[in-house]
Amino acid sequence: MEGLQRMQEAIKYMESNLDNDLFIDDIAAIACMSKFHFQRMFNMLTGYTVSEYIRNRRITVAAQELVHSNSKVIDVAMKYGYESPESFAKAFRKIHGISPSTAKKNSQSLKAYPKLSFQIQLKGDVEMDYKIVEKEAFIVVGKSIRTTTVGGENNRKIAAFWDESNQNGFVGELAKNCGSLGLIGICMDFDKQQENITYLIGAEKNGEQIPFDWEQRHISSATWAVFPVHGAMPDAMPRVWERIFAEWFPATGYEHADGPEMEIYPSDADPSSEDYYSEIWIPLKK
Repeated sequence: MEGLQRMQEAIKYMESNLDNDLFIDDIAAIACMSKFHFQRMFNMLTGYTVSEYIRNRRITVAAQELVHSNSKVIDVAMKYGYESPESFAKAFRKIHGISPSTAKKNSQSLKAYPKLSFQIQLKGDVEMDYKIVEKEAFIVVGKSIRTTTVGGENNRKIAAFWDESNQNGFVGELAKNCGSLGLIGICMDFDKQQENITYLIGAEKNGEQIPFDWEQRHISSATWAVFPVHGAMPDAMPRVWERIFAEWFPATGYEHADGPEMEIYPSDADPSSEDYYSEIWIPLKK
């Protein structure tokens, strides 16, 4: 579990520098990980992006400083990296529901985002099956949405996207011409902070013509870690995602490549069945 211990060190570094400039390059270096891998692991383990966590912690600490000291609002705002009292007040109100000046007078309604910590446990009681697959570049076709990972909104929007796509017949049309992988849900186009992603419901391109309102995307050749998922959707999938980042990556020393992640769904089986089989594909650095 050395990987999780390094995550602890990275959090300790962030906490010690909330009143200084924090750069993801430095934070990831503390964890001995690439920027992409560190941010993806952090988000999957905590439910926060790194930037979101830093913002929430700064506002929490700033609120305590306002309440328990004679510091002026403008001084606290500048100390924690805000360019103006107005931008600080906007962020403060979003978290606490009141202005900084009101908080100095009445702190009873303040919220606190506590420092994160990981409970590092050596489980080892349940084996985690996987295989390594080399796959050449291929084209996928389908439809996508752009969503944010902040506050877990991506999970809600992706679930709604699947429901809509099943109801309006898009998934049925896609299933008629699936390639060997079946239906594919792809997380891709992560921004630098990994707060926004594109999610595409698609399939391998299997023909020259596609409907005018579908898009096609290129998936580069890669080395993939493939994890079997057993059980009814949607509950079975999140459990495996959690184990991949909490157990498999720290235990194996592999690192996530800066590339798309795929969920593979057979189109000829009932996803509500307890016997349903699906897969998670994660690109790896060689």
